[in-house]
Amino acid sequence: MRELRPLQALGLSAMAEAAYLALVEQGPQTSAELADRSALVGSPLECLQHAVAELSDIGLVSCTDGRLTAQPPRAVLEAVAERRAREARIAYESATALARFWLDHTSGSSYVEVVDSSHGHMAVQRRVHDEAVAEVRGLSIGPVGRGDRVPEVSLGLLDALDRGIAYRVVYGATILQDPKALAVVHECVDRGEQARVFPDVALNVLVCDDRFAVVGATAPDRTGHHSIVVQPSGLLDGLIGVFESYWRMAVPLPSTGEVFESGTSSMNGHRQLLSYLSAGLTDESIARELGVSERTVARRIARMQEMLGARTRFQLGVQASRRGWL
Repeated sequence: MRELRPLQALGLSAMAEAAYLALVEQGPQTSAELADRSALVGSPLECLQHAVAELSDIGLVSCTDGRLTAQPPRAVLEAVAERRAREARIAYESATALARFWLDHTSGSSYVEVVDSSHGHMAVQRRVHDEAVAEVRGLSIGPVGRGDRVPEVSLGLLDALDRGIAYRVVYGATILQDPKALAVVHECVDRGEQARVFPDVALNVLVCDDRFAVVGATAPDRTGHHSIVVQPSGLLDGLIGVFESYWRMAVPLPSTGEVFESGTSSMNGHRQLLSYLSAGLTDESIARELGVSERTVARRIARMQEMLGARTRFQLGVQASRRGWL
């Protein structure tokens, strides 16, 4: 039971998951009874109440006459999956709308500044890391182009992590197939960055606290970079909302050594395929990344479903998480 962590994978706290499992295993209980259970002994009542609120908010727990009752998970979690799929579509639509908004308002706007040189682009990114006082949020398209540029950690990023700045970054799924870029990201993760993966991240963004954001763009001839610095405004609020939408939908970056090249062991192959599925890639995209046919991908997924007794891909993810494969 200790390996079962599907609710944490959805963003709920460890205590919320422990509380739900206790209610499923032991039946309806009061908060006081629940706090006495072995998995929750020593937990402050305030923390337990917050955990129960997490479960209630998505419909996994109901309360009648002071007794908490676990609700069947399938319909509830499938509704969560559908809602998050809608949020992903909204994120793409928002990115398009924000880009159009920028085109209409950059000329003479007091809250928007365009930096149009590669040197300035690097300097303004360094400013984000140097000036952050609490948190940096980022979206990264991931590796693009011919790959002749050696990936490296942004100047100032590691220093910011060392002084306690929280970093949350969503990377495009192409990061999974670029060993050099992936190694750079893992270096940041080892120092404290929280990294997630989502297919087809639409833009490069760094948000410094809630004070300003930097949107990066490659010049049309790819000879340099442009950066758009966005000061407090509706546009900045929109960029923060876009990031949070991506963050809710993204999945944790596989740990070091969990993404492998072809020719590795069967278990490693399963984990690689599950990483792509969790990141939201289609069968076509997975086939392209692995260098195999879509039919081969579908066959491997079906084999894993049969092996784990999963009738759907959603169940496959839950069963894989339960076994610690993700």
